[in-house]
Amino acid sequence: MTGVRGAWLAAVLLSSAGAGFWAYLHWSETPASLVALPATALAQVPADAPAASAAPANAAATPGAPAIPTEVPDLHLPDMAGLQHSLRQNGGHLRLYNFWATWCEPCRREIPLLNALQNRYGKSDQLEIVGIAVDFRDAVHDFLARNRLNYTSLVGEDAGLEAAQRFGMEMALPFSVFADERNRIVAIKVGELHRNEAEAILEQMRALRTGTIDLPAARAAIAESLKAFSMQRAKQSARS
Repeated sequence: MTGVRGAWLAAVLLSSAGAGFWAYLHWSETPASLVALPATALAQVPADAPAASAAPANAAATPGAPAIPTEVPDLHLPDMAGLQHSLRQNGGHLRLYNFWATWCEPCRREIPLLNALQNRYGKSDQLEIVGIAVDFRDAVHDFLARNRLNYTSLVGEDAGLEAAQRFGMEMALPFSVFADERNRIVAIKVGELHRNEAEAILEQMRALRTGTIDLPAARAAIAESLKAFSMQRAKQSARS
């Protein structure tokens, strides 16, 4: 990576480290009527900060913000060995794409959960977790030498910023994208992922896979679950 690109990435990472913003996104089925609904539970906001309220269903997208796709973008990112991997897949797996960085404390806190999810649901639900580090390769190399990730780990560097934008996300870490076996984006959780949130999302994805519910119903149920969990955490924080 050139010096200019490196400086640019460093500046973005520095500004992102203090960022916190909306906690999940929910879409209508039709791309033309795509709507982002901000909710509560901001990842890097102080615990005593007031929770944000959900926007109305007809809320307008932030002017100039990247478009939120309905499917996983056609992107390729390298692993630590330099081998390119496609983010889109045709293997019939459910996927969880976790965007993170070594300097991000909530990102580091998520790793044991992601390891556990991969162990528990990798075979039973064919879940494949893909970590996408928006960070410098040397930093990721040193981190992985000390910490075990038992799921696929890709390194974006400046390409990771592009990948985040292609998912419709401004840069704030961590965030997790859940996609079904048809590469349809089912949910995006911005901020630290919690076990009850992940299990609630996966439950709806199982129902979607079996045809028990359709995609809009799955997204609506996930949105309600995330909102409820966020309110619970806000109440617990207020009592502590």
